[in-house]
Amino acid sequence: MTDVVDADELLRRIRRGRDCAAEEERSWRGRAQGLTATDPEGAREAAVRAETYAAVQRVLDEIVNPGGDPARTG
Repeated sequence: MTDVVDADELLRRIRRGRDCAAEEERSWRGRAQGLTATDPEGAREAAVRAETYAAVQRVLDEIVNPGGDPARTG
């Protein structure tokens, strides 16, 4: 990782990471809902993973939009 990038490229990469985290969160939440009846332990693990991606998304959103609305996820 020796590439030098400008601020615009860094911002694009952070936004791409934030969007990826949002997509993964949605995916894991869907898995958690689908597993609730058949595999409660798997559903709990999926819910924890969804929360992890949500936390990453919130951190990256704070970098892109400092002091913005914490409920905003897009």
